[in-house]
Amino acid sequence: MASWPYNTATWLRLRVAHLSLEPACRSCREHGLLVMANTVDHVIPISSGGDPFPAHDGLVSYCAPCHSSKTARGSEAGAIKTNKPRKGCNADGSPLDPDHPWHEKSLRADQSGPASPLKSQLVSDFSDDGGPFG
Repeated sequence: MASWPYNTATWLRLRVAHLSLEPACRSCREHGLLVMANTVDHVIPISSGGDPFPAHDGLVSYCAPCHSSKTARGSEAGAIKTNKPRKGCNADGSPLDPDHPWHEKSLRADQSGPASPLKSQLVSDFSDDGGPFG
């Protein structure tokens, strides 16, 4: 197990209590998925001055992949702010990263048609000129 405070009885009780209040991964739930959480994370990391034993509103439940992604994008990885994009897509195929260009209206798939007109090309069957089909 990781070092203090995670190896204390106080943290273990807080973790169990929080997972009973928020059993699903918050990040997955925000993207329309129901995945059971197995990790409790601090909203404000201890390394950034966060309380080691905060109230439940200072904690977040995550599944292992979401916790790893969040930690890799956050201050724990040495970043001043979370600046790495979130990889992957929602169940509807839209990107998880809110800054992805897909989210711009001109690129959305739900528009009435393509952004620029497409020219269709007709292929002759050569039937009138003695070609291969005539």
